[in-house]
Amino acid sequence: MIEVRPRRLARVCWLATVLVLLVFSVLALILPKGGQQVGVGDQVSFFLVGVLLAVGLVAFTRFRVRADETGIWVRNVMGERYFPWQVCVAVHLAEGSSWAQLELHDDETVALLALQTNDGDVTIDNVLALRKLMQTAGS
Repeated sequence: MIEVRPRRLARVCWLATVLVLLVFSVLALILPKGGQQVGVGDQVSFFLVGVLLAVGLVAFTRFRVRADETGIWVRNVMGERYFPWQVCVAVHLAEGSSWAQLELHDDETVALLALQTNDGDVTIDNVLALRKLMQTAGS
């Protein structure tokens, strides 16, 4: 079983989430209080905008690829999909690309957002492991 999540992206997203929450909290607190222009409701709303932005950032930490002898599960932005190895043609990591791609038998490609090139050699090792697993399953 292979399970991969993006490392660097997750760290950056969590750091950005903390910063967004901190900045929006501080700004909500220092807004003028009790005036005709800005009230407590405005401060709470300002903070909630920060919470929504933070939730959006955390969504980028969900990316995952899991694979075993039967197939591959790909979790990207819009949920998780399963592909049996019989419908998979290849796993590509093109030079200059930001992430790997899974090529399917009907010429469709699926982005493997968990396999990001900014994670370095770990990504190459995982792509090679997926290729080997796919080859083994096809034999």
